[in-house]
Order: sequence, then structure tokens, then C-alpha cells
Amino acid sequence: MRTTSAAIGAAAVTLALAACGAPSEQQAASGGGDGDVLRVGVNPVPHGDILEFIDENLAEEAGLELEIVEISDYNTPNSALVEGELDANYFQHRSFLNEWVSNAPDAELTYVTDVHIERLGLYSDTVESLEDLPEGAEIAVPNDPANLNRALRILETEGLVEIDPEAGESATEKDITGNPQDITVTPLEAAQLPRSIADVDAAVVNGNYAIEAELPTESNVLAWEPEGDDYVEAYANGLVALDENAEDERVLLLAELLHDERVLEFVRDSWQGVVLAVDADGNVVEASGE
Repeated sequence: MRTTSAAIGAAAVTLALAACGAPSEQQAASGGGDGDVLRVGVNPVPHGDILEFIDENLAEEAGLELEIVEISDYNTPNSALVEGELDANYFQHRSFLNEWVSNAPDAELTYVTDVHIERLGLYSDTVESLEDLPEGAEIAVPNDPANLNRALRILETEGLVEIDPEAGESATEKDITGNPQDITVTPLEAAQLPRSIADVDAAVVNGNYAIEAELPTESNVLAWEPEGDDYVEAYANGLVALDENAEDERVLLLAELLHDERVLEFVRDSWQGVVLAVDADGNVVEASGE
């Protein structure tokens, strides 16, 4: 069963959760009860869909009882984990986690394993190709630091802007040093980007929000982000837990299930080209036909 918590706030986290699946034989043998349920905070798509697939098809057989907590924003899941409202979360890549921890130095979080990559894409409802972008075009991008830099690298790779190399992974729109088409780069909250497309010439949208808004099929895809040598290391979304729980048998079991061949196939078949599965060895599993 899928648990949806749409009204979770960063200041006061209240989770209405319902237990799902069946407890493991190991947990039952050790006398475990409700405390054996693994509470995992996720963005709804694709993270929630992937955990729901595991819950419905693999969890009971493996002896894992899941509570899936859907959280639509990027700010709450880590706070909820630190506050003990979650046992783990699955929504972020290492770059985002590192940025978040740098602003919360007392948070002791462990990135447990890679699961998938959501490709950022440059989408438009009015422009069919990069060549059609008008002079002075406005392009919306995510405003969180890790994904803002990521979005700017797409624009740089496509020759739309030049970025000060000294900015590194902290580049913002202020680090644009070359702008031959006089493009306006407008940072917005990631969740707002799909709705912004009607008001701008194009937008760089995170994969999860693009899928929810059906942008890959309803809008024009002008460009995908480049895949460098560190693509998985930097941008794979993964399972995260408190340091003290990183070796918890339930967390490790979920990590194993996330790399089950049935899950990899589900990801490949469900979001070809937008979501790329990552196997247990950290390798991208290409979509069918690629």
C-alpha cells in the first residue's frame, strides 16, 4: 500500500503512515514489532513508483515491511530524517546531499547506494529546436545550487552561454561570462518549473517533475544534459540514512531490492530515456533499444 503525505512541512513534520507488507522472518524471530517497519521518504515520481513496485512485488517475499512517505519538495526529506520521522529517504543525489549537509553541519547522513539518474532536460512549449530560440530568450532553471549548476552546464554545452570556469560546481547565473544571444536565465523552485514553461521560452526541468507533468511527451525536448565520466557519482539519486542506521539490516535489504533485476527492468520500461537505472556496481543500465 502506498502512503501519501502531501502536507508535510519543514518546520513541523507530521506523518500519517500505514504499515504495508509483511515483517521479515529474521525480524519476527528477534521479536520485532512495529519498530521493524522501514519508513522511507520519497518524491512521488519516480522514487515513490519504484518503492511501490518493490512493496507490491518483492518486499513480502524478502521479509521487508515498508511505509512509503511521499514528500513533494526537496527541503523536507532530510530534515524529517534528522528529526527521526523517517528511517531513510530516497530522493536526492550526492551533490544535493553535500550542499544540504554543508548548511546543516550537525546532520550525520550516509549516502547508502545509487539507484537511478533523472536526466535534466531543456523543454519548451513554443520552440521546436535550439536554433529557434529567439534573441533575448528567457530560460527558467532550478534554483537549488546543485541543480542550478547542472542546468547551466546544459546551456553551456549547447553553446548558449559560457560559464566562468573558476565557479566550479557552485556556478550560478551570476557566473555567466558569455551570452551571445542575450538569454535571460531565471532560477525558480524546481517544482514550479513545469508550470513556468507557458511563461518562458524554455525551461531546464528535473526528471521527476518533468515526468509528473508529462513534459517528455507533451513538450519539445531541445536538449538533454551531457553525461560525463562522473555522471553517476554526481547525479545518481540514492538511498540515504542516518550514519547510525546505515548498516541497519532493513536499510541494507532495501538497497539490495533496489538493484534487483526486476526493479531495473521496471525502471527501464517505465521511463525510457528520462530515468536511467543504476546497478549495484554503479553502472548505468541503458533503456531498452539504446
